[in-house]
Amino acid sequence: MTGTTGKAIRIGGASGYWGDSQEAPRQLVMQGNIDYLVFDYLAEVTMSILARARQKSPELGYARDFVDLVMGPLLKDIKAKGIKVVANAGGVNTRACAEAVAKIAREQNIHIRIAFVEGDDLMDQEDQLQAMDIKEMFTGAPMPSSLISANAYLGAFPIAAALDAGADIVITGRCVDSAVTLGPLIHEFGWTLEDYDKLAAGTLAGHIVECGAQATGGNFTDWQDVVDGWDNMGYPIAECHADGTFSITKPDNTGGLVSRLTVGEQILYEIGDPAAYIVPDVICDFTGVTLTETGPNTVLVEGVRGLAPTGQYKVSATTRSGYRSTATTVITGFDAAAKGRAFAESLLKRTRRLFRERNLGDYRETAIHLVGAQTLWGDNRNAPESEAREVTMRLDVRHDNREALDLFSKEATGVALSMTTGRCSGGAAGRPKITPVVALFSFLLGKDFISPAVYLDGEKIPYQIQHPAFSEPGADTATTPDAMTMPPATGLDEDGTVSVPLIDLAVARSGDKGNHANVGVLSRSPDYTPYIAAALTPEAVGAWFSHNAKGDTSRFPLPGMGAFNFLIENSLGGGGTSSLHLDSQAKTYGQQILAMPVPVPASLAEQAQQQNARRSAST
Repeated sequence: MTGTTGKAIRIGGASGYWGDSQEAPRQLVMQGNIDYLVFDYLAEVTMSILARARQKSPELGYARDFVDLVMGPLLKDIKAKGIKVVANAGGVNTRACAEAVAKIAREQNIHIRIAFVEGDDLMDQEDQLQAMDIKEMFTGAPMPSSLISANAYLGAFPIAAALDAGADIVITGRCVDSAVTLGPLIHEFGWTLEDYDKLAAGTLAGHIVECGAQATGGNFTDWQDVVDGWDNMGYPIAECHADGTFSITKPDNTGGLVSRLTVGEQILYEIGDPAAYIVPDVICDFTGVTLTETGPNTVLVEGVRGLAPTGQYKVSATTRSGYRSTATTVITGFDAAAKGRAFAESLLKRTRRLFRERNLGDYRETAIHLVGAQTLWGDNRNAPESEAREVTMRLDVRHDNREALDLFSKEATGVALSMTTGRCSGGAAGRPKITPVVALFSFLLGKDFISPAVYLDGEKIPYQIQHPAFSEPGADTATTPDAMTMPPATGLDEDGTVSVPLIDLAVARSGDKGNHANVGVLSRSPDYTPYIAAALTPEAVGAWFSHNAKGDTSRFPLPGMGAFNFLIENSLGGGGTSSLHLDSQAKTYGQQILAMPVPVPASLAEQAQQQNARRSAST
């Protein structure tokens, strides 16, 4: 075991998204004995919301929660305990966010040094971008003619520079989520641009804590093991060492769990190729990562490797893409699902006729969901729709013309006495709302196009980012998808083989990668891994999700953890707010894959079932 001596830096992950619980930072400040409090607030859709807010007022465009719910109530304690804060709460207006925090400090008579980082917001350079023949990085589509927002994912070195200059609080705009953790480690340990293994380890530490209580059991497969602590969930702390090793833990006397399985699930969350997890400062290889439970609620993470970064930043831009509306109603009684489907189809038929009469054109897209009849499962449902006695019919529609959806909204409630029986309100009172669709457009941009700038106490400090030798995009950054070596799945003879659901053998976590779904599977025991590998081929997993998947499925192994990551391409209907899927971000795919059957020897099936029975009994 390495990395357990010398200076240790404790970093608490207090936010996984804009709107995360305000109790998280309070818990970490008061109970966590932390050196740094870090926040990840920004998603692609969040950036477009903040961009529209700034258009309304030059004083807006940042995460107000950070100012009002964190800095206001906790600044005195943060100062008294010597905790430093790093947050990407600046959105598209880091300067205004810093000024708002400075105002609170003055009002509370607290002297604190505040830095902010600019350079990620590229909207002032939109004309230049439009002239560069930029293509979407996944589809090859041309750049839209106008953008709502365009922000590059900056790295951790500007954050480290701000801390080097004496900042107590660092506020950034768009940066890669893990940078708010990596920046303090670069500052504390003096890591350089070419300390690739250490930069990759710090990135993984940030990746684990960036989603708050997800790493401590908040979204754990074995939810029964943590349910008693849901009301007081512990938030993650990364205890990091200069050699790159680190442990994950949580404050004492809090709910949740830190174990090999909870931490492993989070490592697998929303990654692509684990041998080529690309961030601005390094290319990370997680395939050799090992997880060791070294004490109660403490997991040591080792084995991260790094390569030189690419010469490009990823940029997430957003653009307007028509409008959407959602009608919902609860239907019960006999043939509930059939009545719900008939109602939705009749409403679409009726409104399409009205559209034609008014020359409004057809819907861009429609989707009917029968919630309560296993609508997410497609052909994998374990009961027919006809058995459902109560469903929520949800009809999602998109159209380029707001006038058309205004008509849809009126008719969705106007047919209450014309269609079906046994129905009641299934959502907010009144007509369905009409909202603009914000579509994501991602592309790569050379690092020489972007110049991050760092300000401390309102003054620009000398800072010019230096770059090491770059890896060529795609070169030495991808594994053969099925290169994992393991013993063969033995003992699968016809007489002694039993099929068990994957959940008996593994845990899983899933999420989105743009329009692709990521599904990570972590074996509960090395004994089970060969059988999981034999059953969960890319072809089998692709077929299991065929009701959504429109592209290929790839499998990437993580031998050190006994895990696999699956990337299911073009499975989210565009992803984010542009998708009409009931699950537009693949959050439920992990639960769905856990129902896949896995053939194992009868003796191994009995072992797995006994272990699961003990785990269930313990809760």
